[in-house]
Amino acid sequence: MSFSVAYLVQRFFLRIFYFFHHWYFDGSRAIGRRFMATLAAADRSFAIRVTVSHFFEPLYKDYSFIGRILGVVFRTFRIAIGLVVYLFLVACFAAAYVVWLAIPLLILYYAAKAF
Repeated sequence: MSFSVAYLVQRFFLRIFYFFHHWYFDGSRAIGRRFMATLAAADRSFAIRVTVSHFFEPLYKDYSFIGRILGVVFRTFRIAIGLVVYLFLVACFAAAYVVWLAIPLLILYYAAKAF
């Protein structure tokens, strides 16, 4: 009789450990992968690294004075908009991640508070 009770208690705590391991460790990896995939998709649209490497080249190979000036101006705006989008994505993912990490702790807090 005591063996079955000990086994059930052991399985109960093991399941709690597995839940927190899955929630925090596996979930953090999944969110990290999603974050990197989202940044990669944004980089395909804005291509900041490529834009910076071609910053002083004329736009569309127009080597006139206007083409050189417009290339710098347009690339400056593209880099600025890209950085704002990247910062927005980072802020959104960070906020969502903090909320996601706090959910089990808030549930435990409100459950303990109810008793």
